[in-house]
Amino acid sequence: MNKANASQREACSRNLAPWFGVLSQIDFDIEFFEQLFARDETSTEVVRVLAELVAKRGQVDRAVELDRHLVKLLPEDALARYNLGCSLARAGCAKEAISSISRAILLGYDDLRHLESDPDLDSLRDHPDFQNLLEED
Repeated sequence: MNKANASQREACSRNLAPWFGVLSQIDFDIEFFEQLFARDETSTEVVRVLAELVAKRGQVDRAVELDRHLVKLLPEDALARYNLGCSLARAGCAKEAISSISRAILLGYDDLRHLESDPDLDSLRDHPDFQNLLEED
């Protein structure tokens, strides 16, 4: 490596160091996928990943917003409906969450073991409509 390349690399390192060390990995990933989403709001893969990341980060309102967006893009996708139901449950919207999960099942969501134990749905466990949904399956 010549001296010009070495000094260029060193300058780049100095410029990145303050920013790189500030963000956690999940924050970095969210920022990255938010930028991708801003460029193309129709990329279902970007929306799915971003919604999952913000949900993991505890950004419930943003997760609901992204999951609603994904359902608009993929109205017949069972997993998108299920994930919307999970986000709505975490946001305290029980009736709408149960409706979304019910629709997911109608669209073919069939991982009932996961449905019964998913911690995202804990707020629904004692809800009569949710219990009825589990009994139907």
